[in-house]
Amino acid sequence: MTRDWDLRADELSGEAIGRGEPTAWFDRLYAEGAAGAVGMPWDRTAPHPLLAEWTAARAPGGSGGRAVVVGCGLGADAAHLARLGFDTVGFDISETAVGIARERHAGTGADFRVVDLLDLPEELVGGFDLVVEIFTLQAIPDPPRTQAAAAVRSLVADGGTLLAIAFRPDGARPLDQGPPFPLPRETMTGLATDGLTLVALEEAADPGGARWRAEYRR
Repeated sequence: MTRDWDLRADELSGEAIGRGEPTAWFDRLYAEGAAGAVGMPWDRTAPHPLLAEWTAARAPGGSGGRAVVVGCGLGADAAHLARLGFDTVGFDISETAVGIARERHAGTGADFRVVDLLDLPEELVGGFDLVVEIFTLQAIPDPPRTQAAAAVRSLVADGGTLLAIAFRPDGARPLDQGPPFPLPRETMTGLATDGLTLVALEEAADPGGARWRAEYRR
């Protein structure tokens, strides 16, 4: 019987964090999903509801603008932005996830790449009109979350927007227990630095529970 991927994620992430390699578990989990040992992790074929709702309300037409999805996983969010007309990059540290994303969304024009957020290529820095970060910062402890947050901010071009979606504390899980690590309000407001201004911070919800949806502008 296929194991639940989230239970396996708890095992692998705990081992990796214990070894001081807090991002080393992602590709192994996706590889086990691809092999059928666990259910496929974070297996969405549609954009995250809070991203889809935001783009529908804001209607950010691509019109030549560049967008990037941080920790794109299997690619549904990047494919959504590409269909809106953005010149879109989706990157993830997992080679397995990126390979699946390329296969699933080959017709969208999204550019899927294997990239480590903690070691960004210079060509990506400051290069995007829209940066989307969903559930990536909260998947790693601090350190190195602070370093990862700075890397996310560095992607935003002058005049660009960062949209961040994260687990909001609901009292069910301590802030230091994870992943996912619930991010307190101070963490979300603290992203507004390095030239970014907080435009909106919403206490949102999706079928999975309490969420933040935050918008920042450079």
